[in-house]
Order: sequence, then structure tokens, then C-alpha cells
Amino acid sequence: MRFRLRYLQHDLELAEGEFAIGRNATCQLSLADPLVSRRHAVFTVDANKIMVEDCGSRNGVLVNGQKIEGRVRVRPGDKVLIGSQEFAVMQVEEHRLAGPMHATGAMPRVTVERIPAHPASDDDSVTRVAFTSGDLRDELSIVRRIEGFRVLGSVAEKSLAMGRAEDAERVLASSLTDVIEASRRGTPIHPTLAEQAACFAAKLATATQKGAWVDYAIEIYSTLQRPAPAVVIDELYTALRKVTMTDVGKVKAYVEALRAQLPSFGPADRFLFQRIEGLERLATLRG
Repeated sequence: MRFRLRYLQHDLELAEGEFAIGRNATCQLSLADPLVSRRHAVFTVDANKIMVEDCGSRNGVLVNGQKIEGRVRVRPGDKVLIGSQEFAVMQVEEHRLAGPMHATGAMPRVTVERIPAHPASDDDSVTRVAFTSGDLRDELSIVRRIEGFRVLGSVAEKSLAMGRAEDAERVLASSLTDVIEASRRGTPIHPTLAEQAACFAAKLATATQKGAWVDYAIEIYSTLQRPAPAVVIDELYTALRKVTMTDVGKVKAYVEALRAQLPSFGPADRFLFQRIEGLERLATLRG
């Protein structure tokens, strides 16, 4: 009997052995979920059964809505909740097993991540999975970490809604730092990721009244050398009415860089540029 876990509309087939789930990159499945502990849970698979064990996690492991203690057996159809991530246990027909995951007896390491798709697409994300087992490296159509800004942003939004700005800032700071540092190194930043980072930075500026988060959003689009989208501009207008200590020079430099590109802009970008000029005037008044 073979088993697999259905997660994010993808099936992870499990070989015999242990399959650890947590935030730590050494786990077979690494989840970027703040509700998941570094080594949260372990599935143990043998020829006839599959067990799940809570590894002393902070938020526990739920099987069919019930919190477990230690190691318990799970069966096909059971739902296992780890952090905010749900897994469905499934049985696999023997004749359907094939491919690189079963080319070795060692359990592969899997990193899962939600990454943005093309901004014009109706589906704003795609999923990719990479499997690694010893020297075996077969990259299937999946990701490196799970849900990044989507998960963290959801947690931060709840904190902001409850007036807990510092908690939201703490949740997002590491991911926002990763984006800006990548941008400063010249690493291409996907437009959707840039928009998410800039929007969250502007929201943090509004909530914390720290002008540095406005500077962050401006720097992202200065580096990209294009107008910020309307949703970011809206958030920046809100933020600039709340904060005073912004880097006006950074805003002015951004506007001047865009003005140099103005002849190549279409009507939509010209309209965005006019709104960004308004941000410059507001920053000057507030600064």
C-alpha cells in the first residue's frame, strides 16, 4: 500500500520512511507559514500504514479537527492541519506509482512556494515543487517555499485590523527585507511581488507612522524604473497623510527619473506619473 498527501491541489507521493514538515529548510516539506514550527510534524510511512507525529510544535497538529498527542495513525480521507496548511491523506494505486520520487529509497526533500504568475492572468499565482534526494535532483513544475507574502500578508492584515501594528511589522519585516535586498543586488523582481511588497510597506507606514516604509515603496519602483501601479499609489497617498519623516529627496529623484522616460509612456503610465507627481507635492508639504 502506498500513500500520498494532497496539498495546494498537488499530490506529494510518499515513499517508505519519514517525511518531515516544518519551516526549516532541512525538512522534506519546507513551509513559509508563521504558524508552522521549524520542525512541526513527521509522517512515517511503511508498507501498510501511515502515521503522523507532532514534534512538539507550538500550534499542534490536528487530524480531522482534533488535536493529536504524540504519534497517531491516519487513513486515506483524513485531513491533517499543520499551521494553517491542510493536507489530505490519500491512497495510491500501485500501478500509478512512477517517476523520480521513487527512483531511490531515500525520501526526497521538497520545497514548496507560491509564486506570482503573469499579472494579466486571472490566476495570480502558480505553484512549483523541487525534489531533492541525495544526488537526485528532479525539478518538477513547483516552487521553493510556500505561499510567502500570501500567508504572511494574511497574518499581518489581521494584526493591522486589530490595531497591532508592531506585530504586523514583525511578521512582514524579514520578507520585505529580502525583496529590497534582492532589488538592490539587481535581481529581477516580478511585478506582482513588487506590488505586494510596496503595498504592505505603505500599509505599515500608515499603521506605524514610520516614513522609512514610504521610502521603501519608493525605492522599489525607483529601482524598477517604472511607475508604481494605482493600488500602490493609493496606499502611499494614505500613508503620506499620516507620516512626516520621509525622504523627500528620494521621491523627487524617482519623479525626475520617470519624467525622463515620459516620451515613451502610454496614456495609462502618463496618468500614473501625474499621480506620482502629486505624491511628490504631498511629501514635500509633509516633509
